[in-house]
Amino acid sequence: MYFYDWTMILVLPGLLLGMWAQYKVKSAYAKYAKISTSRGITAEEVSRDILSKGANMPVSVEPIQGKLTDNFDPKSNTLHLSEGVYGSSSIAAVGIAAHECGHALQQSDSYAPLVVRNAIVPAVKISSNLYFPIFLIGIIASWEPLMYAGIICFAATLVFSLITLPVEFNASHRALKVLQSGSYMTDEEVAGVRAVLTAAALTYVAAAISSLLQLLRLLLIANRRR
Repeated sequence: MYFYDWTMILVLPGLLLGMWAQYKVKSAYAKYAKISTSRGITAEEVSRDILSKGANMPVSVEPIQGKLTDNFDPKSNTLHLSEGVYGSSSIAAVGIAAHECGHALQQSDSYAPLVVRNAIVPAVKISSNLYFPIFLIGIIASWEPLMYAGIICFAATLVFSLITLPVEFNASHRALKVLQSGSYMTDEEVAGVRAVLTAAALTYVAAAISSLLQLLRLLLIANRRR
């Protein structure tokens, strides 16, 4: 009963913002995935060129299954490009690839927020899985220390979301900068990349806001049980 009361209203803004952000990402990607860059260079080729010039470490570029599953793996220094991105020369594909290259360049430069985020990933994974059962048991048992232990576990998720924001914004900034200075595309095409990456950034903002609102909700529930 404590999880389905008026405090549910608190999570609605984050939920709606997340849905809107996903819509913006899908619509921006759909639009610019249909427009090829004037040079016709593929996302894979752009990635290899950016990394060969900007990274001071070897980074492999490999395809990965799925749609928009693109990522940079800091453990293996591997840039994964999804099926719709790897061999595509569209504005969206090149922009996404450049963004992931931005993460590789962050790794190469030992960018502090990325280093911190990578370091806390294991702890955050554990905390995010444990927070709900710990908090729920604390509620059922009316044991305040256990309730707040669950809240602290969830707070790790918020910390991760907040640290993720500068990491993602900086990767997009690096992507736009290198695309503009490297003559990979025209200014008009770079504007299209900016639209795609801005939409993607909204999803991380929505995640951070959702985590903050959920933390507030847990605090209100715990306070009511005191």
